[in-house]
Amino acid sequence: MAGILAWFWNERFWLPHNVTWADLQSTEEAAFPQAEDLYLAFPLAFCIFMIRLLFERFIAKPCALGLKVQANGPQKAQPNAILEKVFTAITKHPDEKRLEGLSKQLDWDVRSIQRWFRQRRNQEKPSTLRKFCESMWRFTFYLYIFTYGVRFLKKTPWLWNTRQCWSGYPYQPLMPDLHYYYIVELSFYWSLMFSQFIDVKRKDFGIMFTHHIVAVTLITFSYVTNLTRVGTLILCLHDVADIVLEAAKMANYCKCQKLSDLLFLTFAVVFIVSRLGIYPLWILNTTLFELYEALGNFPALWVFNVLLIVLQILHCFWSYLIIKAAYKAISKGKVAKDARSDVESSSDEEETVPRSKAPHSAIATNGTSGANGTNGYLTGATCSEEH
Repeated sequence: MAGILAWFWNERFWLPHNVTWADLQSTEEAAFPQAEDLYLAFPLAFCIFMIRLLFERFIAKPCALGLKVQANGPQKAQPNAILEKVFTAITKHPDEKRLEGLSKQLDWDVRSIQRWFRQRRNQEKPSTLRKFCESMWRFTFYLYIFTYGVRFLKKTPWLWNTRQCWSGYPYQPLMPDLHYYYIVELSFYWSLMFSQFIDVKRKDFGIMFTHHIVAVTLITFSYVTNLTRVGTLILCLHDVADIVLEAAKMANYCKCQKLSDLLFLTFAVVFIVSRLGIYPLWILNTTLFELYEALGNFPALWVFNVLLIVLQILHCFWSYLIIKAAYKAISKGKVAKDARSDVESSSDEEETVPRSKAPHSAIATNGTSGANGTNGYLTGATCSEEH
């Protein structure tokens, strides 16, 4: 095992020429980032998750109820043994042929069966109350950590001159504020890595999972190799847009449409300016060019830059979704629902197959109020979220 670790942490891969791990060992005069410091992130990630549960239960939930956020989930499908068996054992999305067969077997019209399957899928989705609590937690954390980051960075020279990120490297002592900032951010991303499996599911789950892996990898390796100065710039830049996004989502869940629209459009501007403007011109410029000029070429430099470019690709993907939603907002006069909405529209698929039985069957046997059965729950986030 020691041989594998020695091979993995090869100095000639991770560090510039003439720099060794011994140069980054803490002394009585100065402290430097140590790999073992990162172990703190795991218990802290658990603590952050527990704080989140308490926050959502005792702070976010009362706030949501006070704002009259819808507490109940989507309308439940009427119990039906035959359809339930098909749903659990065969398919949650029956095709036209199966719909016709079930229609004849149950003497239901096809549209009623489609509605039943849609309601059955939706009843497993989280309520608006739960989504509000999740957004309020993220809003609170992002606001806190962004405020902390700004207060720390405004006193540093590398905020105003990115070449200072590489000045004196690797002999850049680890400041307590920087250490705290890094460990808390890493712990939060670790908590997201695990909590995303129980959080509100989105259609871009895979993209977000990739983002979290890249973020944790970048934070970890930049800390170990003492590339923390540029790391703080990247962390702070990524937090600013998320604050506005979560605020827009909360306004949406509260049915404050005008406020939600305003916040979403503000988020769109902040996201595109920060991720497609400042990030490449400020961050990628210093890591691709200024870092090379200051420290020369070494393999880890390209690993970091590849990961940073992967982030930029994700930024472009999310910007496309944001611009698409903003276009709909302008053309239709309001912000469209989240492209990753967890609850299906009541009109989905209904027109794909003609009705084969009398319409009264839908009311008599399904107990639904038709198109309005699920539309009231379409209160997903106003756009794709990033972290």
